[in-house]
Amino acid sequence: MDTGPTGPTRTDPVLTEGGPTERGPARTAAASARNRLATEVRRVTDLLVGRLIDDDDLDRAAVDVAGVADRLAAAAGPGKRPRAQPDPAGHPQDFFGTSPIIGYANPLAAPVDVWVVRGADGRPELRGRAWFGYAYEGPPTCVHGGIIAEVFDELLGSANILTGRAGMTGTLTVKYRRPTPLLSDLSLVARQTRIEGRKIFAWGGIYHDGELTAEAEGIFIDVQPRRFLDIMAANAKDADGVVIDEGLQDLIDRGVEIRGLEGPPPV
Repeated sequence: MDTGPTGPTRTDPVLTEGGPTERGPARTAAASARNRLATEVRRVTDLLVGRLIDDDDLDRAAVDVAGVADRLAAAAGPGKRPRAQPDPAGHPQDFFGTSPIIGYANPLAAPVDVWVVRGADGRPELRGRAWFGYAYEGPPTCVHGGIIAEVFDELLGSANILTGRAGMTGTLTVKYRRPTPLLSDLSLVARQTRIEGRKIFAWGGIYHDGELTAEAEGIFIDVQPRRFLDIMAANAKDADGVVIDEGLQDLIDRGVEIRGLEGPPPV
């Protein structure tokens, strides 16, 4: 079997043999009203992108969807919805519930379920499954390469969170071994591989019928909390409108000093 520097390039024995489940499989998308709505929006998107639908039906649907959007806008409260911080001891599907990559509550997210197992070395690592519909098509019959890359970014980052040592993406290298098929059951794996100072390394793979279709290695940078508060404050200052919730804003306001800003950061 061919092997790469951080993991197998053809099959993953731990993946194909299963292994004890520590946290998972993931809960269903019906777990909350927000998740259920996001699921229905994904259905609409997939139908709009991939199916033949008469223009008259599309026009009527557009009116219906506009009505839903108007009702939600009227019901929405002020400010940004609070964003929960990931709990390494919790379920990985909840690390980023509104993530645009795999968050159940975000209709932009890919249809990915993840859970935790113990790897061959006894450390926690990520397992998952995915089934990409028409909305994620790149070349005909294939999952778009950009979608694969963004899913790897989230999977590797979540695998790092499991270990209690996470960071922000520095580099992400994706190797496309063969086209990843659309409308097919896919298996996912991600694990942290090593740490060198502030650099955190992780590897992940996507499999179809036991064969590796793509793999990725990421280098993540350990960012100290003080520095991350600086990043949030600068983004809040430069962005047009509210981009952080009240809880995160409070952390910034209570900071000893926010470099690069004069006075308290704007709300």
